[in-house]
Amino acid sequence: MQPEELPVQLPAGSVLLDVREANEWQAGHAPGAVHIPMSELVQRLDEIPEADQLYVICRSGGRSAKVTAYLNANGWDAVNVERGMNGWAALGRPLVSDDADGEPYVL
Repeated sequence: MQPEELPVQLPAGSVLLDVREANEWQAGHAPGAVHIPMSELVQRLDEIPEADQLYVICRSGGRSAKVTAYLNANGWDAVNVERGMNGWAALGRPLVSDDADGEPYVL
């Protein structure tokens, strides 16, 4: 799925799962996204929220494609967001940061 196909406000029952590393997340992420880094995913599967639709995003789409394939092979209904947060930001979609003093950006 391309980022422009993803509603800015996800429908009820949908979750945006950000699988980037902690420093990437802290720099800037989509509001309301759930953060579980790809490197920790297998150990944290029980933290993935119940969802009718699970959208998986990273910086450019590579890591999220791998995570999506893994999740789908293990019973989830996951969709990869191609172009990732780079595509999200290029569309002018909202970003928030864990740094209250800094402007959010995609790292």
